[in-house]
Amino acid sequence: TFLELKFPERSYESYSDSCGYSFNKPSYFNVKNVQGSTCNRDVELSTLNGTLHLSRIDMDTSLAVYVNYAIDKVGEHKVKATAILDTSFIRNEARVFGTFFELQGNVASPFQFYVTDSTSRFISGVVYFNTLPNYDSIKPTLDFVKQDLFEFMNTLEWK
Repeated sequence: TFLELKFPERSYESYSDSCGYSFNKPSYFNVKNVQGSTCNRDVELSTLNGTLHLSRIDMDTSLAVYVNYAIDKVGEHKVKATAILDTSFIRNEARVFGTFFELQGNVASPFQFYVTDSTSRFISGVVYFNTLPNYDSIKPTLDFVKQDLFEFMNTLEWK
């Protein structure tokens, strides 16, 4: 017998956040405010048993400080990662620039990313699944979620 994975129906709706951005949200994403924080969000991945933690930051120093911090967070997983792939997103017309990191192997966080307008706004995202990291077992789920995270990166707009 084989393990049968049932993924949620993929459909998107526009989500507009009170912290100055919008994006196409999969119907199975459930966005919640983080208690004690104005602009951080926990996005529950419903039946996929994971969470996307979004942090929205108003930049008050150079962009390099924020980008280096995001890269350092990815670097913390180098010990467990078998590979770290990165994809750049450059959408000049929307002033959306970012990098998506896919950490392969038995890592705690398989996806991390940041997006910025390069001058004043910065969003970082980290995905965690509520399971022991077993890359081979969760690879189909990772492939499914990655498509929706790319949709986030490709449709994010600043308000």
